[in-house]
Amino acid sequence: MTLDDLEQRLRQDLEWLDWPTTNWVPPREHQGQAVLDVAIIGGGMAGLAASAALRQLGIGNVRVFEQAPPGQAGPWTTFARMETLRSPKHLVGPALGLPSLTFRAWYQARFGEAAWRQLDKIPRLVWGDYLEWFRRVLALPVQHESRLLTVQPEAGELLTLVVQQNGERRRYFARHLVLATGMLGAGAVQIPDIAWELPRTHWQHSTEAIDFSALKGRRVGVVGGGDSAMDNAAMALEAGAARVDIFIRESEFARINYWKAMAHEGSYYGFQALGPEQKGQLLEFIRQRRVPPPRHSLLRIRRQPGGHFHFGSPVTGLRPDDDGIRLTTPGGTFSLDFLIFATGFRLDLQDRPELSALLPYVRWLTGVEQHSPQGYPDLNDDFSFRERSPGACPALERVHCFNTAATFSMGKISSDIPGIGSGARQLAQGITRSLYRRDFERHQALLRAFADAELLGDELA
Repeated sequence: MTLDDLEQRLRQDLEWLDWPTTNWVPPREHQGQAVLDVAIIGGGMAGLAASAALRQLGIGNVRVFEQAPPGQAGPWTTFARMETLRSPKHLVGPALGLPSLTFRAWYQARFGEAAWRQLDKIPRLVWGDYLEWFRRVLALPVQHESRLLTVQPEAGELLTLVVQQNGERRRYFARHLVLATGMLGAGAVQIPDIAWELPRTHWQHSTEAIDFSALKGRRVGVVGGGDSAMDNAAMALEAGAARVDIFIRESEFARINYWKAMAHEGSYYGFQALGPEQKGQLLEFIRQRRVPPPRHSLLRIRRQPGGHFHFGSPVTGLRPDDDGIRLTTPGGTFSLDFLIFATGFRLDLQDRPELSALLPYVRWLTGVEQHSPQGYPDLNDDFSFRERSPGACPALERVHCFNTAATFSMGKISSDIPGIGSGARQLAQGITRSLYRRDFERHQALLRAFADAELLGDELA
């Protein structure tokens, strides 16, 4: 089967499923402008899955705003530097129950069945290509180079969005807002204070655009013990760095990724039904044991000479000198030319300036501080925010946190490949209920005006 054959089969599947079904949401205008039923911020995997799930339920007046240029949504072509994904190849991801929309169907159509059998892990850039195909074949409404600046509650149960597009600010009105913004949109990059002891020219964070070719022949340090640290160290070695020292705070790598034990539908839907203490027990167990870097990331480093691991080595001192950088750990002092901080993200929505008008009214999780950092919101089952004080900001129930910050309330169904389809369906069903309930009077009027006669009067003549 070729890719053209697969797309033809997918078109038939969609037609037989009557997808997309008729848009049943009555249109609205505000100040002479059409109102979006749903605005989605983020055109990566989560935003695409959410958009497709809404369309599947007949909500067609949706727009996805993505700040990156075409082909660069999500981390796949930017700061993600692993060779392959951690997730097994058979996971269906955002396919929403359609076999013809799965990664496997696309991969076999493009590369052949034999290639699928030989495939171990999914190459990172190939996954990015699959998501681009997913967007294209479903004709999902992604508007690139569009960054959300502010969101404000508007009269009449609307939200006003100010979006920067091509250097200009544009205003949109939406009934619901979905924040499908991954890790970066759930907080901020985590940079240790000690980094600022060095000139900015001496270091970068792993999420930045790093010119690895400039590291050829140089002494590079990487701070961190996770997958990003391993991938950036491997990139530096492959670019010809003379030596790469990896400074890891822990005394050894964890061995087991316990998140894999929760990759099933029971966890996806059942986690959110647990009480705070039960959720906390699960998440604290995983947090204490840490997530190991992928095996293939470590083997990638071993393929190149010059990689050195330093366990039990938090950075205790940094300073520039005539020889470059002097880095101190409990195990000694190192001379480096360049430093990469692979120190991850700080999950705290209160770092997001575009949400500043809403955040004072958000109810944050309480009683579980030992398990979750500040900034984890307490969410309803449709991913919408709860109010801290009932009635203070009713618009919050129309703003849906479909990113990593939802983890404590909802589990891992808003950011990771295994659960993203389940999360997108639950999100879309919740928005569907809300839109229908809020338009009850209009739907009742449409019901009373319905005039498609079943019987014509001549049946008994």
